[in-house]
Amino acid sequence: MIEILKHIRNIGIMAHIDAGKTTTTERILYYAGIIHKMGEVHEGSATMDWMRQEQERGITITSAATTVYWSLNDQKYQINIIDTPGHVDFTVEVERSLRVLDGAIAVFCGVSGVEPQSETVWRQADKYNVPRIAFINKLDRVGADFYKAISEIEEKLGANPIVLQIPIGIEEDFKGVVDLVKFKAIYWDDEEGVHFHYEDIPAEILEEAKEWRENMLEKLAESDEQFMEKYFENQDSITEQEIIELIRKNTIDLTFVPVLCGTALKDKGIQPLIDAVINFLPSPIDRSLVKGINPHNEKEEYRKPEYSEPLSSLVFKIANNPYVGNLAYVRIYSGVLKTGVQVFNSRTQKKERINKLFRMHANKQTELTELPAGEIGAIVGFKDIKTGDTLADTSHPITLENITYPLPVISVAIEAKTQADTDKLISVLKKLEDEDPSLLVEINEETGQTIMNGMGELHLEILIDRIMNEFKVPCRPGKPQVSYREAIKTVVEHHELFKQQTGGKGKYAELKIRVSPCEDKNFVGLKFENLSKGGVIPKEFIPAIEKGLKGAMNNGPLAGFKVFNLKVELLDGAYHSVDSDALSFEIAASHALRNALKKAEAVILEPIMKMEITTPEENFGDVMTDINKRRGQIQKTDIRGNLRVIEGFVPLSETFGYITDLRTLSSGRANSNLEFSHFEAVPAEIQQKIIDTITGRIYFIN
Repeated sequence: MIEILKHIRNIGIMAHIDAGKTTTTERILYYAGIIHKMGEVHEGSATMDWMRQEQERGITITSAATTVYWSLNDQKYQINIIDTPGHVDFTVEVERSLRVLDGAIAVFCGVSGVEPQSETVWRQADKYNVPRIAFINKLDRVGADFYKAISEIEEKLGANPIVLQIPIGIEEDFKGVVDLVKFKAIYWDDEEGVHFHYEDIPAEILEEAKEWRENMLEKLAESDEQFMEKYFENQDSITEQEIIELIRKNTIDLTFVPVLCGTALKDKGIQPLIDAVINFLPSPIDRSLVKGINPHNEKEEYRKPEYSEPLSSLVFKIANNPYVGNLAYVRIYSGVLKTGVQVFNSRTQKKERINKLFRMHANKQTELTELPAGEIGAIVGFKDIKTGDTLADTSHPITLENITYPLPVISVAIEAKTQADTDKLISVLKKLEDEDPSLLVEINEETGQTIMNGMGELHLEILIDRIMNEFKVPCRPGKPQVSYREAIKTVVEHHELFKQQTGGKGKYAELKIRVSPCEDKNFVGLKFENLSKGGVIPKEFIPAIEKGLKGAMNNGPLAGFKVFNLKVELLDGAYHSVDSDALSFEIAASHALRNALKKAEAVILEPIMKMEITTPEENFGDVMTDINKRRGQIQKTDIRGNLRVIEGFVPLSETFGYITDLRTLSSGRANSNLEFSHFEAVPAEIQQKIIDTITGRIYFIN
């Protein structure tokens, strides 16, 4: 069993939009024999971009899974691949994929280097301790600079790159790569890049190759004493296998990031990249034991990646499939998931029967009877499974760490065009919410409108497109709105007495709370602490108090926006032996927080976007002036070839329609990248405008 697990790799391919990630995946599928014709993103024919919206826009929207097989040194390996989106609006797809993967290929554009979304996905991989290989792509393009990309990986990402290949030529002269481990040149023999051969390194780059090999050996020597001895005593005695094993160890330990290079579109560099996945990225048994909580006793438990262990698995994605219904994508960490058996869902505390199992290839399925430890597959025919659910052995339940998601920053109202379609729209929105944890659907209490909250304009645009075209529900969307939040700046205490008499049993609850800003700026929500003593409030009412406080946070004191984060301490209280119950304390807590927030100094917070704008030099001044008009804060400017790069922050409310304006300013030559950074208090004059106009907000386009 261990031998089988040693030969499995679960990897993701991640990158900034347009770095060549899906093209790289397409080449891997082709060279592994899974497809017989390479699809192209720019032609809308890529296998992994199977959604109509992906093919029309030439971008990846949803993560797609597939499996390939690759032979290296007479051993066959199974590689489960997830191709993730590059656009910032779909960063949640990357988040949930990285949560269940053992390794990743980070693709970088050889011209643009480390771009904003590259940094975002890198931080996400850091969060889940995912070992990575870097592939510097597009070295055949004008302006490609391999060595600058390496510097940016080091400087911008804080990574420790170990260069295993250098290019032979650059831009239109790019011919092949030097393999620094074998110390040989690799050339591809045909247009489709199927055949390649090794040669001696060309004389014109031999000294450069020697220098980079020396750098590689030095890094390895610094990481291992035995290797260091060989390095100083007799370098010729160092074998290729010793180098590979030490690179592998350091990659899995997150010490090194191996760097390879090529051009996926021109079919150079892909086979060595697949070899590197096998050689350097971990198998399921190389990763640490999976940790979880026993839901019955709240104690920590661990599972080994072995078939004989009790089942533990994590659902990381729900997808609607027109042929088989809802699919739940699942990673098996221990044991074996089999059809026909019951599993325990730790969220619902109920059992689910596994009706069918599939191995996925984009939107196609191959039916299986079981999924053992180390595998990724999909389940159909379930009753109630959501993203983040743990499915475990019924006799050995466990709850694995869930997946965390960023807050939505933009909203749009939506309504069905006819009353007859209203129920259908509600049903579809529920399906989309189950699929996409970054979508939050709410009903506005004052207007009765249905509000979709998402990660960006494109995110909501794609969802509305799917509602109308995939699910065939005619609907009318409104204008996008910023998802503001509220927060307080001062500490207040409040005493609340809730008392009702209706002739029979009454309602009674009394409590005193202290409300303050949450000191942890990264925390979102309520931090609740019970400081009451002596049983002044029975402990069975404490959860109801917390529930009432959370409910009151949905309506801030200034304009009714959700309160961003709060610390609430329960200081004191009282109860009545007959009239007090959980509902009384829930209502009292809700009233107490609303009244306390009115006494506090409150502010409205707006989402701030991190921006990077690339513009020709002649448009630099106009672009800078426009950013200043939008309340942008410039952090730095830089030169990249014959372009200027502007980095900084800008409020989301000032970015609607910005891409069109930027194209006008630069005659279509400038590009912008925006991603959510943080919430920040709006200026006082803008805050007042928001408060004055909130009740007259217009959602719908006539």
